[in-house]
Amino acid sequence: MLDANLKAQLQAYLEKVTQPFEIIASLDNGAKSTELKNLLEEIASMSDKITLRTDGDDARKPSFSLNRIDGDISLRFAGIPMGHEFTSLVLALLQVGGHPSKLGQDVIEQIANLEGDFNFETYFSLSCQNCPDVVQALNLMAVLNPSIKHVAIDGALFQEEVEQRQVMSVPMIFLNGEMFGQGRMDVEQILAKVDTGSSAREAAKLNEKDAFDVLVIGGGPAGAAASIYSARKGIRTGIAAERFGGQVLDTMSIENFISVTETEGPKLVRAMEEHVREYDIDVMNLQTASRLVPATEQGGLHTVEFESGASLKAKTVILSTGARWREMNVPGEQEYRTRGVAYCPHCDGPLYKGKDVAVIGGGNSGVEAAIDLAGLVKHVTLLEFADTLRADEVLQKKLNSLPNVTVIKSAMTTEVVGDGSKVTGLIYQDRTTEENHTVNLDGIFVQIGLLPNTEWLKDSVALSKHGEIEVDARCATNIPGVFAAGDVTTVPYKQIIIAMGEGSKASLSAFDHIIRS
Repeated sequence: MLDANLKAQLQAYLEKVTQPFEIIASLDNGAKSTELKNLLEEIASMSDKITLRTDGDDARKPSFSLNRIDGDISLRFAGIPMGHEFTSLVLALLQVGGHPSKLGQDVIEQIANLEGDFNFETYFSLSCQNCPDVVQALNLMAVLNPSIKHVAIDGALFQEEVEQRQVMSVPMIFLNGEMFGQGRMDVEQILAKVDTGSSAREAAKLNEKDAFDVLVIGGGPAGAAASIYSARKGIRTGIAAERFGGQVLDTMSIENFISVTETEGPKLVRAMEEHVREYDIDVMNLQTASRLVPATEQGGLHTVEFESGASLKAKTVILSTGARWREMNVPGEQEYRTRGVAYCPHCDGPLYKGKDVAVIGGGNSGVEAAIDLAGLVKHVTLLEFADTLRADEVLQKKLNSLPNVTVIKSAMTTEVVGDGSKVTGLIYQDRTTEENHTVNLDGIFVQIGLLPNTEWLKDSVALSKHGEIEVDARCATNIPGVFAAGDVTTVPYKQIIIAMGEGSKASLSAFDHIIRS
């Protein structure tokens, strides 16, 4: 099942296993069980510390658990963790086998000290680039604390269960049978939800920090570049982010990052974060900025306040809070978000196999989404507000060649319709005739661009009519000592490589401001 190259890599990893453990498979007579058995036999043959048993009696078949011989660990995969989840499988094998994680000791202790019973279930799809973070975080927590149990479930393989529990977006997490969270989450984010006192403790720590020379707000490409350039100047640098990586975490394929032929968003983010941590940079995660208080005098300190109650001071501030998916802002959209309204076709597309879906938006993102979904679903209806599609010609030709795609132009979506539990359709107005039409659907994928994350800045820095931070050629805002970079600014062409360049420029400008003032 594994090709020679993958098998050689896995063999090398499994040499790091130090503690014996069992793989206990629960199988039936189906083809997927046979496929899983073959995979597990290959894995077990690579290490004398791994034993395979096929007498498991779990209700989900095919599935398998990883059990340390001398320990109490409850970690299970329901399905065949290939695709994006193969890395999750490798890490689980290593960690159950005794290989230490890269988590900080304070986080490890926080996990180990959690009290209570935590039975987590995560639904994922093999094409979801957001899912591995959740699966890997909960797997690791299950390894570190015997009161934490986790099963990762391939939603495409257990569709009856998915429909029963109304899982319409992945990753979706349940805790002790109740909905816990949806979307990408890392260990720190999960801990913040289950350890309710952690946010206050972290805020207290931040309030005690000395002022920074450069404080970067936002952890995307612009923020990462800005923090590295600042640290290389030998000045006190901090970076506070709601989630490190920003929108890049949600990017499936990157083919225009010069010198890297092809990569994926999460992989690039891991490399960025590793690079940042090579320097003396104070990285503060899970911090959502709520207010900027500019210095009252030249050379004074700026203050950034956060939703957690923390505040940080700095001589200069670089704003790089990026952008988020633009919403339709129509009735029903929020009510049915994650229950039929989705924003990531790569993540959630497999959950709609054999069903009817719509894509809203005729730009490159929308047309690419429609093309991808057409290979999975029964039918795709693409709705575009304008009277022409805005996507590249090559994408339009591909779209028009697909037999299960309908394109409707001059269409303004006015309402998302549902039955109270899930989406059943949408209503759109023909902008030419002003007639209303209803399309019966199971899912709606919104792909209509990005919105800058600047609501918290409306009373401080100057913003454009589109809500972007206005900057000059040196990335300076209207406030001395406050700079901005990346997708949150008026700089055109929202690209990763441009954001990195602007972040670097903003950092150099901030350093120049410090030495001159």
